[in-house]
Amino acid sequence: MKFRNPFFLIKYLVFSLAFVSCFSLQAAEVFQIEDLRIEGLQRVSPGTVFSQLPLQTDEPISLEQITQASKQLFTTGLFDDVAVYTEKEQLILRVKERPTLQKLEIEGNKKVSSEDLTKGLSQAGLEEGQIFQRSTLDQIKLELERMYHAQGRYSAKITSEVEELPRNRVAIKIKINEGSVAAIRRINLVGNQNYSNQELLKHFELNETKGWTLFNSADQYSREKLAGDLESLRSWYLDNGYLRFNIESTQVSISPNRQDIFITINVFEGDQYKVSDVELAGELILEEEQLNPYIFLKSGDTFSRSAMTASSEGVRRRLGIEGYTFAEVNGRPDIDDDKKEVKLIFLVDPGRRSYVRKINFAGNISTKDEVLRREMLQLEGASANTDLIKQSKEQLDRLGFFSSVNVENQPSATNPDLIDVNYTVEEQPSGSISASVGYSQSSGVVYGAALSQNNFLGTGNIVSFGANRSDFRTSYNFSYLNPYYTIDGVSRGFNLFYRETDFDEDYGISSYATDAYGANVTYGYPISRNSRLSLSLGFDNTTVQAEKYQNIILLDDIRAFNEEHGLEFFNYRVTGRWTRNLLNRGILATNGSYQSFSLELAAPGSDYQFYKANYRGQKYFKLADNWSLKFRTDLGYGDGLGSEYKQLPFYENYFSGGLSSVRGYRSNSLGQRSTQTFNGVQSKTSNALGGNILMEGSAELIFPLPFIEDQRSMQTSLFLDGGSVYTSRCFSNNPSCTKGVDLDELRYSVGISLTWLTAIGPLAFSIAEPLNDGPDDRTEFFQFSLGQTF
Repeated sequence: MKFRNPFFLIKYLVFSLAFVSCFSLQAAEVFQIEDLRIEGLQRVSPGTVFSQLPLQTDEPISLEQITQASKQLFTTGLFDDVAVYTEKEQLILRVKERPTLQKLEIEGNKKVSSEDLTKGLSQAGLEEGQIFQRSTLDQIKLELERMYHAQGRYSAKITSEVEELPRNRVAIKIKINEGSVAAIRRINLVGNQNYSNQELLKHFELNETKGWTLFNSADQYSREKLAGDLESLRSWYLDNGYLRFNIESTQVSISPNRQDIFITINVFEGDQYKVSDVELAGELILEEEQLNPYIFLKSGDTFSRSAMTASSEGVRRRLGIEGYTFAEVNGRPDIDDDKKEVKLIFLVDPGRRSYVRKINFAGNISTKDEVLRREMLQLEGASANTDLIKQSKEQLDRLGFFSSVNVENQPSATNPDLIDVNYTVEEQPSGSISASVGYSQSSGVVYGAALSQNNFLGTGNIVSFGANRSDFRTSYNFSYLNPYYTIDGVSRGFNLFYRETDFDEDYGISSYATDAYGANVTYGYPISRNSRLSLSLGFDNTTVQAEKYQNIILLDDIRAFNEEHGLEFFNYRVTGRWTRNLLNRGILATNGSYQSFSLELAAPGSDYQFYKANYRGQKYFKLADNWSLKFRTDLGYGDGLGSEYKQLPFYENYFSGGLSSVRGYRSNSLGQRSTQTFNGVQSKTSNALGGNILMEGSAELIFPLPFIEDQRSMQTSLFLDGGSVYTSRCFSNNPSCTKGVDLDELRYSVGISLTWLTAIGPLAFSIAEPLNDGPDDRTEFFQFSLGQTF
């Protein structure tokens, strides 16, 4: 608040009493006014001002009341100046309104968008059409500089220009010089005797500038990153036995041009300590022999804080299996500085044994509780078992119905011996009624309509009906599966199908067409928590349509097979399958393993008897968050049954190559080539015949993409693929046929792949480079598959 004189009010009233005023003020302490007038208002309404003035006419008013009222008016932020006068029986407040911000311009910003800056300025009180306060502008300039400094841009400067406009308005231009990012020129560790700077800096997120790094912010200083690096350094020393390690001081300096940062860290290493003894103390519910396997430090080992913490957690988890859900186990090091030894004492407080009162589910809007409850391994009324509670969560994850599953153990408010186990799930789409169009390099344009529901009406049953047509296949399919046909987990399913397949030479496969229809029923039985056996019984009728191509190309292999067995077959199928699923989730897994082995028979009574044995395995090794190693193996072997049926029918052959097989090679293009006889001349074609032996495998490094929040819907990997198909018997007199497995004929490729579960359909692509392709191989550098749902 501004007065024309620091003691203006008092002096004015005193002199008014003597010379000017027409009324009397006793000792200038209290006086009475008949009117209150406000002068200088332009945009602010008088009502706004009077609402801030707790003064009443015709009532005694003191100087203190007037001072407080004018201060209260000034603090509204609407005025630059408030002056107080008296004139006869009137009290006059003369105000000068603060200007209105008419226009706000920002220039020079590149790293932060103008939209974001304008939004931030608005939240801070600097917005077009609002009252302008210079103090606010000054504060905002400081905040902007701090923001750029946090990005390592210490040379950033913020200036402003305020232009006065008519009618008490202003225009503001904020000029930003973002400067350049200051790089860490040197990180110097002082006091380390046992380890070199180079070895210690491996544990730092921050790093010295290399001058050639791209898309790497490791050389950009951040106070938070430095604090994290110091804690990593401290943890590393403590994990290597240096119990007295200490960071004495840290200095961060910047060069005069604000481009280079120098960090000096002074440390005290101390001596390395060994474990002299390990002791369990407290209330031991279990024998020490049962707890010792969970303690990872033994006498004579180098002390490690992380191993001590892991041992405490291991013992606590073992007690949780026995129902002591809230057990506390604290590792305490008893240090002997003279001997440089430490005795570890694990204090065990099991607490009270807990029993599960209720298991509750939340978030399952469409899925019935019983679908979740039947996956529970922990039972209500039984003692709480932390392992079973965790494994029950994994069972829910594998269903594929939920994008996330969380569990919490909540003690009962009325009984300390009871807990409630609360599972919270977030549902994701598990089915659809859709029309679709898509494209893949192996199938061409794909049209389809489907009704698919993996969680039909919330029951967990799987129902689907589909009709699809591509450039070489037309298919209709109906299936139903009840995974809990009985309460013990016996499943039952049905399947009906009709399929027309027209292999053309454009698809790299020997030219022929097939029409097939069939049906089957399948029962599954759980032999353990993660393993199942299933048995499928059914039939199919397959007709090979080779005549379509006879006028163009005579396929010797198909003709020889036709002469001996014909081209129409009605077969009874029996398929047994064993699966073991230990994956951490049903879609885009990152940890665990999966194995499947199946044996398929065209049983006696079939027109052509054969068998096919298949193995598929996946193994994930988790390296870090969203980082994993994946290994895949696919093996297959088929042959005829008995002396009459000497080989696997060619239409049942295995094929290799393509996006889901050996990437970098055209779909179904690997392996033996068919032959043709035209005008009595036999020649080898460029089309694959397939084979009765399949060998494929891959190794992948799964890694996260930066700036992607939801890593569960996207998976990228670097891969090495290998595989091919072979035949154990040659068809007819094919001169190019080679029997048996020749590992030198395996084809390899390397590349990068992406799988993305988008809202509009699945997307998968790979960029691959074949490593040892042959002259007859068809290669593809880029392969993709895209589907879109309307």
